[in-house]
Amino acid sequence: MAFSVEYRTSALRLCLVLLFAFPAPAIITGAAVVYRVGDSAGWTTIGNVDYKLWAATKTFQVGDIIRFEYNPQFHKVMQVTHRHYRSCNTTHPIATHTSGNDSISIASHSHHFFLCGVPGHCQSGQKVDINVLHNNSPLPKTPSLAPPPLTTTPTPSGANHMLSGFEEMVLRIGLLSFAFLYFY
Repeated sequence: MAFSVEYRTSALRLCLVLLFAFPAPAIITGAAVVYRVGDSAGWTTIGNVDYKLWAATKTFQVGDIIRFEYNPQFHKVMQVTHRHYRSCNTTHPIATHTSGNDSISIASHSHHFFLCGVPGHCQSGQKVDINVLHNNSPLPKTPSLAPPPLTTTPTPSGANHMLSGFEEMVLRIGLLSFAFLYFY
């Protein structure tokens, strides 16, 4: 298909105007969301953090990251069964985390139960049930009233995130390259 020079120039100018006058698509699906347990309070017994309420305000997806931030001298994180979660039993954990900055990737649709393994902490409410539902809804995640979760690089989890400056630049260059190749 042969286009005249004037047509190609006009088409390329139009593509440039459209690429830089209007924002690129701002949402990409498939980004894992990093949730800081307890939001700004973190994983603690101070301040009466309601971890049940905290988890209820989130829509967890497979691939999301649950980050526990705490002072390792005073706390630890144990992943346990539902029975041990209900009774605050720390004798047979599925996993124990003690770094003070533990990131746990959610790999399945189910309940994931965590509690603090320090005696008395679970009984005082330092435990959380991360419930990952089978959700095929096209609606984006509902943010909590607390600070928004951190986002990481795109993964196939079905979450949404804003394009970074670099991602938007790459998208624009790709669209411009396509237009240039198509019209020339």
